[in-house]
Amino acid sequence: MSGSGPRFQTLSADEVTTLFADAAHGVYPAADWSVWVAPPCGPAAAVVAFTGCFLVTAPVDLPWWQRVLADPEVDPLHPRVLLSLAEHLGTTVGENDAVLVAPPALGMSVAPRVRLLPFDDGHPRVTRSRRFRDDVQAWTTAEGDGLLVLGRGLAGRWEMSMDVVPNSRTRGLGRALASAARSRVPRGEPLFAQVTPGNAASMRALLAAGYRPIGQEVLFPLRRG
Repeated sequence: MSGSGPRFQTLSADEVTTLFADAAHGVYPAADWSVWVAPPCGPAAAVVAFTGCFLVTAPVDLPWWQRVLADPEVDPLHPRVLLSLAEHLGTTVGENDAVLVAPPALGMSVAPRVRLLPFDDGHPRVTRSRRFRDDVQAWTTAEGDGLLVLGRGLAGRWEMSMDVVPNSRTRGLGRALASAARSRVPRGEPLFAQVTPGNAASMRALLAAGYRPIGQEVLFPLRRG
């Protein structure tokens, strides 16, 4: 953050959707340390960092952000700011994740095919997804050792998550699930994924399946689950 403090701009929900669509095609906001303030754009509030700028989307007005970010030593992802936002919203601070995207124009991964079956038995990952996403769908592998979850999250973007049982890891199943997810969104739509940076196995699987990092994100659920 620059010493003179952030430059605030307001965005509409439609402009937030466009921002992510542009980022999926490699077009990013200017790195001028702006803070873009937008209304809620889905089932969760969010603080998002791109290179040199931030997006905050929550049921919070601009003056609140101006007060909280008055200290030039903090930015929207500072722990003190995240805790203040969670308290203000009456919710919890989510994971501090890297955001990756598989652009629609990128060639498909050469990961091996995986056979998926519809799945909905209350798995914790599916339950969690419904707190943060709409239109959630899930599939399990035919062998039951992998889970794929899709839904519409922040700004209506398509998002995926996956889970691989411990004894099936290091066999390329994560990469296969990440690749299979790309064929299950409407043609021409990018697919986003959030992953904790310390989860190196998932990060490697996503990168191998054609996803690329575009930013950093913390979600704050607005619905109870």
